[in-house]
Amino acid sequence: MSNMTFVHGGELIGRSLSAQGVSALYTLCGGHIAPIYEGCLNHNIAVIDFRHEQAAGHAADAHARLTRNIGVAAVTAGPGVTDAVTAVANAYQARSPMILLGGAAPLKTKGMGALQEMPQTEMFATFTKASFTIENTADIPARMEEAFRVALSGRPGPVFIELPFDVLFNAIDAPNEAPSKVTIAPVEPEAGQIQAMFALLREAQKPLIIAGTQVYWDEAHDALRELTEQTGIPVYTNGAGRGTLAMNHPNCFKGTRGKALREADVVLLIGTPLDFRLKYGQGWNPASKLIQVENDAAELNHNRTADIALCANARLVLEALAEGLQGVRYDPWLAQVGEWEAVDNEKLAGWTALEDVPINHFRFSAAVNEFIDEDVLVVGDGGDIVSAAAKVVQLTLPGQWLDPGPLGCLGVGAPFAIAAQHLYPAKKVLIINGDGSFGLNGFEFDTAVRFNLPIVSIVGNDAGWGQIRGPQVQMVGRERAIATSLAPTRYDKVVEALGGYGELVEQPEEILPALRRAFASGKPACINVMLDPDGMAKTGASMPYIV
Repeated sequence: MSNMTFVHGGELIGRSLSAQGVSALYTLCGGHIAPIYEGCLNHNIAVIDFRHEQAAGHAADAHARLTRNIGVAAVTAGPGVTDAVTAVANAYQARSPMILLGGAAPLKTKGMGALQEMPQTEMFATFTKASFTIENTADIPARMEEAFRVALSGRPGPVFIELPFDVLFNAIDAPNEAPSKVTIAPVEPEAGQIQAMFALLREAQKPLIIAGTQVYWDEAHDALRELTEQTGIPVYTNGAGRGTLAMNHPNCFKGTRGKALREADVVLLIGTPLDFRLKYGQGWNPASKLIQVENDAAELNHNRTADIALCANARLVLEALAEGLQGVRYDPWLAQVGEWEAVDNEKLAGWTALEDVPINHFRFSAAVNEFIDEDVLVVGDGGDIVSAAAKVVQLTLPGQWLDPGPLGCLGVGAPFAIAAQHLYPAKKVLIINGDGSFGLNGFEFDTAVRFNLPIVSIVGNDAGWGQIRGPQVQMVGRERAIATSLAPTRYDKVVEALGGYGELVEQPEEILPALRRAFASGKPACINVMLDPDGMAKTGASMPYIV
């Protein structure tokens, strides 16, 4: 390799990642994938190694979301690959174009029982957009480009690439052509469908926009704001759509979506599946019309037949609507939704003002919200504590909020935060953690310490799996409520032991000062806030497990 005539498979991987603009590889080491590290070093790609492959996969997912590009994790064969399964499944449900590079036993001994040999590509086939083995070193550039294109096109999603040991270590003549970056052209809406939307919306008295993940991916936030300001259509945000219209915008609403759907006559659903979060499209105004804009044809007419259904770029649709609806306004309807929201906010204000000790979940959330500004990126990782925070926290920027997505996968907190802090060193990265979720990947604070990434977790500690325990206690009583209790563990001390900063908070007025001290420490940190185990039930806001 000294004269660069020959290159190994890991170098070809590095070249492809570099050409695509991938700046970091998230990993846990193994002999099967060692050449990939060499390729990354050769192309100035940061290699961030985690303590569990699931966490490396989650970090790649977050990287993809935050860059609107490919995120990549590399794990070793067998248990390395199986450990990453949950992260890939979560990325699939959340529509994240992450690539998982999995090591594998050599092709030449396939089926003979090599170390950590197992069938891997079949395992991923049902929850990836593609899952395949690269069998020839020379094929790596073309297959990587194919993976990038598949991951980014249409509905974004993950791809699994199996890389056998001998394919990675093999050296070949250097390819003549350098790889190029894959970009996906926006899909134009058909003129006839846009005209049909105009017709519905010009007749409407009570239209709604529900802006979901696709609004974020298509960078349609400015178009969304301009359309709602021009027309007065009320907006609710969902999934990664949170922050695409600032939550303090007078046309953005949070707490009254169900009520508004029971009255709306036209619902414009953009990149939001009709899943449990929207009650499968049931319980709406039976006379309402549905306009569904998607990047995934399989989601069109799923659970409810749309009056107008199209696969198109969200920004282009919103811009066309703004042009075609000039002079059309829905002010009485906007005022009505505003009145409902004011009543909901008044109730919420009572909850956030509670001075109980142990601390109530909503009082906790209010203190966190007071800390958040445009320099703070927030990761939600928990059950009750995140559902409470989601009602209170005011997000003002697209991409400011990260949560697992519809799979509801706990444990994303530290891995998401590590990727975010690496990408945006000037940002303050804050995890809103449940005590249960902290336990899943809390050891990644070791990773944050090693890479000097000063993420902060504020743990709402009610010593239990609250979102499950609350309904369980209501159903069977405390004496039969089992498998849902935890200890009031000092997670702050755990992070201190790993080399970070920690504080215990038991009084509501101490939350905000503790947050400020944590970020001022310049270290990865944990603020462990003791919460009332019955806090959600006392406000009537406890969310039963959704089936």
